Amino acid sequence: MERTRLENGPQRGRPRSGEAHAAILAAAVALVREVGYDAVSMEAIAARAGAGKATLYRRWKSREALVSEAVGLIVARIAVPSTGSTRRDLLAVMRDTVRLYADPATAGLLSGLVAAMARSPVIARAVRSGFVAAWSDTVRRVIENGIARGDLRRGIDIDLAVDLLGGCFSNRALVTGRPIDDRMARALVDAALRGFGAPV
Repeated sequence: MERTRLENGPQRGRPRSGEAHAAILAAAVALVREVGYDAVSMEAIAARAGAGKATLYRRWKSREALVSEAVGLIVARIAVPSTGSTRRDLLAVMRDTVRLYADPATAGLLSGLVAAMARSPVIARAVRSGFVAAWSDTVRRVIENGIARGDLRRGIDIDLAVDLLGGCFSNRALVTGRPIDDRMARALVDAALRGFGAPV
């Protein structure tokens, strides 16, 4: 809804439609982080966003539809670094990823979404086409640049390289609980360059 405009003085009243939409999506993400997807309700999202439950159902037919849209906004498209060095480019992306996982809420968010993906094709598509796709696309482009630069071998399995680099983060976050830190970032880059580097 549009705020009431006053000729003299600040705008008052309910938030603009766009602001309300963004607040609802942010509330959905926050609640999935805190309690997991299964425990999140439309009522709780509405209360957190300061919106009416009817407003949510006018925009989304279900909790699944709402959360799937919110998931797509969790991580914006990551900029592709261009330092002139494949090692530095990969390290920049790995360090950005370390910072993402350093948020204590990330593990709760991921565990809730991974569980939901097994039961909901809609959530699974949202996760895979949202932040997973954004991260993977960035790493893929860094690897392609490395091949073009001659730092990495031609003909390598790029999908495998992306999976190897990303899988370590989710494994530590969801399974082993081992540290996700700068040491890990550097070790991953070194291992990737050893495994996929061009012959000297």
